[in-house]
Amino acid sequence: MTKSEIVNEIAVRTGLEKTAIADTIDNFFVVVKGAMVGGNNIYLRGFGTFELKLRKTKVARNIKRNTSLVVPAHYVARFKPAKEFAVQVKDSKELSKLVSAK
Repeated sequence: MTKSEIVNEIAVRTGLEKTAIADTIDNFFVVVKGAMVGGNNIYLRGFGTFELKLRKTKVARNIKRNTSLVVPAHYVARFKPAKEFAVQVKDSKELSKLVSAK
């Protein structure tokens, strides 16, 4: 689903203008990115958590050149779904149809 599809879905459900919805979604992402760059996690009850996870320093290998390089410790952004959301996805009948079709 793309951002424009999300905007259209919200417009149909709420009856609000698409431009106002798009601006709200854009501002939401600006706030989330700014908070995470600032070192904060985002907690959305019933949906999940956008959190920063520390990756430790490690030694990586370049197989083509047969060399080693050190990857310094760094943070990565990650999404951890709420338990109830994860259960809904796991128990989804629509998703189980997709799995059985493959």
